[in-house]
Amino acid sequence: MKKYYPARIVCLTEETTETLYLLGQQDKIVGISGFTVRPSIAKKEKPIISTFTDAQIDKICDLDPDLVIGFSDIQANIAKELVGKGIPVWINNHRSIDGIKKMIFQLGLLVGKKNKSIQLIKEINNTIYSITEKVQKWKKFPKVYFEEWDDPMISGIQWVSQIIEIAGGIDIFPELRNESLAKNRIIFSSDLVVKKNPDIILASWCGKKFKKSKMKCRAGWMNIAGIINDDIYEVKSEIILQPGPASLLEGLPIIHNIFNDWYEDL
Repeated sequence: MKKYYPARIVCLTEETTETLYLLGQQDKIVGISGFTVRPSIAKKEKPIISTFTDAQIDKICDLDPDLVIGFSDIQANIAKELVGKGIPVWINNHRSIDGIKKMIFQLGLLVGKKNKSIQLIKEINNTIYSITEKVQKWKKFPKVYFEEWDDPMISGIQWVSQIIEIAGGIDIFPELRNESLAKNRIIFSSDLVVKKNPDIILASWCGKKFKKSKMKCRAGWMNIAGIINDDIYEVKSEIILQPGPASLLEGLPIIHNIFNDWYEDL
């Protein structure tokens, strides 16, 4: 059966690279995205063949992959070009926590590591369960503003919003979570954030360094509870903005600990 599993895999985004490493299948990876941060060793071991919206098609073809894995409709053109050259492509399009777990399971099946993928999903479920148990005992929950980009201001995507709620927070823009494209999650007036008055502000500027001082200078924002109490935190984008294991195994506990500190200070 082993000969039927893909042996030369190109990952166009970070989360599948990370997942394959966690499944012990890193030797099958022959190319990765330049935005890959996790695991850190990947960039030292694997050639870079893409960004997020662009890929070196000829270089990918030279690597002779038997599977290329991408994410979202944003990479549709890359997928189309590769399929036109006869290369098998699998594009994920998940935006939720359940979608992340499905991706892990399906990838485990593809590389013959079903049991390991189930173990990884169980680890994620245990993390969620342990935090949910603690949060259920709380009497009050912080209102949370998550900012994915600063100009224009963009709120968090679905899995981020779900993580905020599991961690014990209340997402102040839940109506935007199901919008897959960032342009549909734009907050057109910063006054909207002021009016909702979040207790905690989380920022992850999609690969750009977060500047707290820049945020504090926004008109009217000195009246926001989270600004007054300096409850402003950066969550690294490679942890929270990729729909893979890191967002749940690391991002969720980090965010929960921030909320827990707020709760204990009440």
